[in-house]
Amino acid sequence: MKKILLLTIMILSLGLVQAARAQEIQIPVMDFGPRENLTIVSNDTTHEFSIEVADTQAQLSHGMMYRETVPVSEGMLFEFGEESIVSIWMKNTSVFLDVLFVRADGSILKIEHSAKPFSLRSMTSEAPVTAVLEIAGGQANALGIRPGDILQHEYFKTKP
Repeated sequence: MKKILLLTIMILSLGLVQAARAQEIQIPVMDFGPRENLTIVSNDTTHEFSIEVADTQAQLSHGMMYRETVPVSEGMLFEFGEESIVSIWMKNTSVFLDVLFVRADGSILKIEHSAKPFSLRSMTSEAPVTAVLEIAGGQANALGIRPGDILQHEYFKTKP
């Protein structure tokens, strides 16, 4: 009986220590500025998104980490500036995301569907791009968004 009581006290103590440690850990908050509008043109259909823009090195590094949800019709546009082959991973990202690799003209080169949370697997564009759009996992398929579709946003050299 004493062993069970002692074990119970140890488990409760460990739980309290873990709870205290969890409160000490502060999740970094990043200001991405005001939301902007972005449209994806897919065949004859348009899809409107309210996005945050990551365009500084700190924002590009932080991205969607530590988010508990990504609402439908919201996302984040990573603006890299110059065309290059880029890689993205899901470290510290707890939600499934669709990762759209986008060329300078706004056309979607490639989509990684429902990227796995917390994965350290590197997802690469495989060809030069200037941006990545991350949206809620499953949205690209649900909306019929495919490679070749066009993103319209002031960042891209597309015509409305």
